[in-house]
Amino acid sequence: MPRTTHRVGVALLPLLLVIAACSAGPSERPAVAYHDGEQQVVPAPQPPKPAPVPPLGSPSDDSLNWEDCTEQTRGELGGLPTGMTFSCARLLSTLDAPESPERGTARIALIRAGSGHVPLVVLGDVGGEPGTTYAARLATQLPPELRNTFDIIGMDRRGTGESDPADCVPPAQRDAIVGFDPRATDRTALDRLLESVLQASQECLLDLDERLQAYDTWRAASDLEELRLELGVPRLHAIGRGEAARLLTTFAERFPGSVGRLVLDGAPDPTRDSIGQVESQAQSAEQTFDTFAADCVSRGCPLGPDPRKAVSELVERTRATPLPAPRSPVNGGRVVQAILLGLSDRATWPALAEALTAADHGDGAKLAAISAPLVAPQGVNPPWLDGDLITSCNDTTLRVPPQRSSELALDWVNRFPLFGGAAAQRMVWCGSWPVPQQPLPSPRRPDLPPIPVISTANDPLLGMGSDHMAEQMPTGVLLRWQGAGHGAVGRSPCVTEAVSRFLVEGTVPTDGMVCPG
Repeated sequence: MPRTTHRVGVALLPLLLVIAACSAGPSERPAVAYHDGEQQVVPAPQPPKPAPVPPLGSPSDDSLNWEDCTEQTRGELGGLPTGMTFSCARLLSTLDAPESPERGTARIALIRAGSGHVPLVVLGDVGGEPGTTYAARLATQLPPELRNTFDIIGMDRRGTGESDPADCVPPAQRDAIVGFDPRATDRTALDRLLESVLQASQECLLDLDERLQAYDTWRAASDLEELRLELGVPRLHAIGRGEAARLLTTFAERFPGSVGRLVLDGAPDPTRDSIGQVESQAQSAEQTFDTFAADCVSRGCPLGPDPRKAVSELVERTRATPLPAPRSPVNGGRVVQAILLGLSDRATWPALAEALTAADHGDGAKLAAISAPLVAPQGVNPPWLDGDLITSCNDTTLRVPPQRSSELALDWVNRFPLFGGAAAQRMVWCGSWPVPQQPLPSPRRPDLPPIPVISTANDPLLGMGSDHMAEQMPTGVLLRWQGAGHGAVGRSPCVTEAVSRFLVEGTVPTDGMVCPG
């Protein structure tokens, strides 16, 4: 794969050594070897070359206790393809809390589908639907050659789904955080948000105690290594969507000898701090909304000829007067959060347009249903907010003071009128959170195998992070999808085919390959 290498220093090295040999200097200068009257210069050490694509390896010989869970999965997904079955298990991993290193137990929920018996782990964003649900849904969309080669294995991240769930934020605080005014900019208003987050963190500390700081990406990488050992395979093959790409790069940095064929389906930007990442996400969300609006207009949009204006006015109205809905009123914050979730899957864009139109006519029920997973349990799964709040604050060392949060909110609300405020509020989340003792490593190992990184042109949850991840990783291979939504595997036939060839055959995609939207 093409990578730019600077060789000026290497070219000048022999000349510099000759000059040094002819100059007066201390007697302890480095010795120079001579042979037949000619000076022999020891070549400079070369950086490690990328490892080859790892073999698939033999089928797993795991010691996990799998039990059929097809009917439960059918209920979660609302149906399954004929003949598709699922089994579930629990992995007992080491909790490794900061106060009790290498001690304690973390219970990790797993799901499996497919008939190939070579494990392929599928990971989703910690702030989205549980990993087992996401993996099961993706398994129904993958081509037969993948399902016949691999067992698709999903994992609920620590504190999410059924993996020792972090169901600890009081309902009132969840509603306050998710529904906070998306256009608030003054310090007094943001202090109210900080108070809600502080109460949430205090309740979670009381409920989880030492486990609270053990729910992070650093330790989740150890869960993957534990999973590999329990599956009885030499290397772990995996797909990570969005924020889960950071989990896979952390796993690769910590356990390079365990790395199999990895695919990053979108990725956070490793070159920017938390503020830069969230700012880029707000910009990308605005861009994705414009794509949604143009698509809606092309289909005779029920929001009218200017969807952005209609939605902006809806947000402004609901800031003052929330809409009636079955569980709780839908205010401006819930409207914005519902839009962000709806934009993540282009297949749901018509339903999002209908929900926004209903809200424009005074009925908030459909928008409430879209954003409900953030604040209300979904079957056996806890609200998404809790695991997202805990893991994201445990993963970042940056703490933004209140005055800086207010400055960011004022700037971003002006520049990103729909999503800038909600983005700035994430900076408030971690203001009173303990700073983690273990920062996440940068993805810089040059001796890993090739790792495809997929960039989606209009991703509401990621900016240019995927492009920058591919550039930062010495073995990154960039694929660009000109589509919209969060995650391309299973949605873009072109991307899915390239990923399938890589995973099944070991064929590395061409760096810079572009797939149509």
